[in-house]
Amino acid sequence: MLREEWRIHSTLFGSAGFALFPLLLVFFAFAGALFWPFFSDVLPAQTAVILIHSCYLLAGASVGGFGLFGREVMNRRFGQASLIAYSSRSLPVSEQAILLGFFLKDTVYYLVFWVFPFVAGLALAAPFAGIPVLSAARMLATLSLSFLLGLSLTFILSTVYVHSPRILLGILVLAAAGAAFSVHSLNAGVISLLPTLGLYYRPSFLLLLATLLLIIVPSAISVRFLKVEYREETHRFPENLDRLSRIFGWSPDAHLIAKDALDLNRSDGGAGKVVFSFLFPVMFIWVALFVLLRFIPVLSQLMVFAILLGVISSTIYNWVTEFDLFTSYAFLPVEVGTVIRGKLQSYGLLNLVSVAILVAAGLGTGQVALLVPALLTFASLSFYAVAVTVYVGGLSPSIMLYNAKVYLPYLGLIVPVLIFLLFVSIPNPWFALLSLLLIPPGLFILRKALARWTAWEQPSY
Repeated sequence: MLREEWRIHSTLFGSAGFALFPLLLVFFAFAGALFWPFFSDVLPAQTAVILIHSCYLLAGASVGGFGLFGREVMNRRFGQASLIAYSSRSLPVSEQAILLGFFLKDTVYYLVFWVFPFVAGLALAAPFAGIPVLSAARMLATLSLSFLLGLSLTFILSTVYVHSPRILLGILVLAAAGAAFSVHSLNAGVISLLPTLGLYYRPSFLLLLATLLLIIVPSAISVRFLKVEYREETHRFPENLDRLSRIFGWSPDAHLIAKDALDLNRSDGGAGKVVFSFLFPVMFIWVALFVLLRFIPVLSQLMVFAILLGVISSTIYNWVTEFDLFTSYAFLPVEVGTVIRGKLQSYGLLNLVSVAILVAAGLGTGQVALLVPALLTFASLSFYAVAVTVYVGGLSPSIMLYNAKVYLPYLGLIVPVLIFLLFVSIPNPWFALLSLLLIPPGLFILRKALARWTAWEQPSY
């Protein structure tokens, strides 16, 4: 499975581009640690540690949930390609053995690819940034455990979902209620709720044992009670393309938007799959902002949320482009730029979910007076971020962004703008309206992107 993972990714965008991606993480961790002392007043060490561990917990959860959210995407992207994960259908190998191998493969692969490079960058910068070497060593252990904790918890939740979605909903409600009770009634902090953070600050054998049990037991239950169904029924749907095209008649690309709507609706989970996979990082950002406000009370929670939401919402475009390839349109009289334009309009419609979330956040926090600048900041930054995504990734951003040669210019165009807007919003939230200046360069980048990908020979992944 490890060789297969390497073969798939290196085939998509070359061995060199794929191999350079961990080196990017080393560089960014090194640079972040090196310059952290200059920003330590704004981002205290404890806050940074909490955010890093939370990010790796979320990364593990995302990897573990890919099988649940991305099953049909993989089928559409790779067609009838025979992967090792499907070999139980033709070879005398049990599904449990394959799932165990898959779990171990993900553990090794993502630790080497995501965790080790980040910690290596911290370790290289430690002598210059005044970071104790033992802190980097503890970070290696606790970040690895955070990632595995997210991976194992999502595995067990996926198993519960396959057996009974209602039980899963009940578990999630109880977990949310328990966390809220712990925070408000027991005054438990983030460190108490996340055991790997406790290990980082107060390492003990009992806490280590409890963390390992939280990883091993759910994973073992997932493997033991795995439920695999090979459905052979034929799905039949009514013909709705013309009806949807009339609904989207305001657009010259109505049929392309209608096709995206049909793809989303007819895939497993429907449009909710896209929305909920987007809501997880949004929920994490909202919770992280509550932590940051304890250390940086001058931050405007709504404005910072609008800025971060503008960048995160651009990932909806990645989902819209997952369901088909340009080869499905190659025999039609349409250009690549026309298809991209249709995808962008579908993205804009789905992005109304982000607008609703931002409005709800403004009403919920009582910051109604900042709703107008927050919405304008969100809209301009979201437009700029998706324009950059289209320029570097075209119709395959989820695949292209794993290429270090593509990811580096993407970060170079996004991160400086993001940091600038976050800092200028600290003295006065209205200063974030400088984001409106991103609209002209966004339009320029988008025009260049459409011309670039129209002239580019489209790959067949």
